[in-house]
Amino acid sequence: MKTEPIVICIAGAGSTYTPGIIQAMLTVKEQFPVKEIRLYDISESKNHRTYVIVDYLLKKAGKDTVIVETTDPEVAFTGVDYIFSQIRAGGLKMRELDEKIPLEFGLVGQETCGVGGFAYGMRSMNQFLDLVGECIRYAPNAWILNYTNPETIISEAVRRAYPEAKIINACDMAISISKTLADIYEYDHDAWVPEYYGLNHFGWFRSIYDKHEDRDVLPDIIERALKDGVWLNEGDDSWKETYVNLGRMISYFPDSIPNNYLEYYLMGDEKVAKANKNYTRANYVMDGRDQYMQRFYEAIESQSEEDLKSYNMENEIHGQYIIDIAVSLHQDLNKRFNLIVVNQGAIMNLRADAVVEVPAYVSSKGVEPIRLATPICDFHKGLMEAQVASEKLWVDAFFEQSYLKALQAFTLNQTVPSMLVAKQVLDALIEANRGYWPELR
Repeated sequence: MKTEPIVICIAGAGSTYTPGIIQAMLTVKEQFPVKEIRLYDISESKNHRTYVIVDYLLKKAGKDTVIVETTDPEVAFTGVDYIFSQIRAGGLKMRELDEKIPLEFGLVGQETCGVGGFAYGMRSMNQFLDLVGECIRYAPNAWILNYTNPETIISEAVRRAYPEAKIINACDMAISISKTLADIYEYDHDAWVPEYYGLNHFGWFRSIYDKHEDRDVLPDIIERALKDGVWLNEGDDSWKETYVNLGRMISYFPDSIPNNYLEYYLMGDEKVAKANKNYTRANYVMDGRDQYMQRFYEAIESQSEEDLKSYNMENEIHGQYIIDIAVSLHQDLNKRFNLIVVNQGAIMNLRADAVVEVPAYVSSKGVEPIRLATPICDFHKGLMEAQVASEKLWVDAFFEQSYLKALQAFTLNQTVPSMLVAKQVLDALIEANRGYWPELR
């Protein structure tokens, strides 16, 4: 086991998810012995807030890890071993527009799906490619572990601009769904080996092998979902509704278990009809997670032990998943994860240059995708092919600064009913994103 101390950087450290990554890191301190953490964000105030919270968490855990807060990429990246990226280009205020502007045109308003996801993707490409260039410049041997969304658009852009980049693109949604299903139906998730494939926030579980039972338990889960529905016991009302909709999608297509986010494509009209155009998920996050973190920061600053008893930064799946990937990479464990990679035959009947999410092994050499044993069904393939083509046109639009390619991408997007609506919403999003997007001509 490697025991030499390492240096990490968290890019986009102002995120409310950073404390969860730190908490997860503390659970594997022997396998991932971090001596220094660099917190990097373009927002000095958000970064300092995180610095105060992380310092508190580490001291509470008895760790004397060095913490550095900076807005300078040279300071952030020079000499680091691993870079965890979770930047949000434009922050939550621009996320709010990603969600609300499409709703004005009767379209799905969501941060990673539909045209709102494309808007976010254009901003992310603009900033994330600069970040990758700085990582390569100042830390050419470091691995980038990327959580920056929308993942398949970002991955496609990086593949084109920096094919030499040492980057692992991950999303915690598939494991979050499988863990939740294991809890609901009382299985041991540690014994599960799921076969999940698709695109980011756009995929399906085709089987779930249970090592205890030595068989595929997915048919049993589908049977129970058809009988009883899918009910989330914890969480906010929107996530509870999302899992109810997961059960409804299973009832229509009982041959697999979809990613929750497919509700925005398969049930888009209903999602729009039920949406509150004045208060979207972005507002909920700003009033919830963000304010919770702000109050926690203020309690630490005031040194109020009584107030601090009310706050708990839990070790969430989001943080644990990316840290588990880092440990497998660092210690050459060759563990299996769902990761976002160039297809190249992993899904045999899908175009080779698609950026897909499939099972893969992670060792010190990097990522080795697992080739699915059989082709995927035509229904999934058709949905994916349309989405892949739409995303590739959007990435083309970014690199070529092409309005035509952007309009084609919107028109092809499966949440948009016509070229007429596509042009209207594209023009509105261009106006809202001036200064964040490249100029489209």
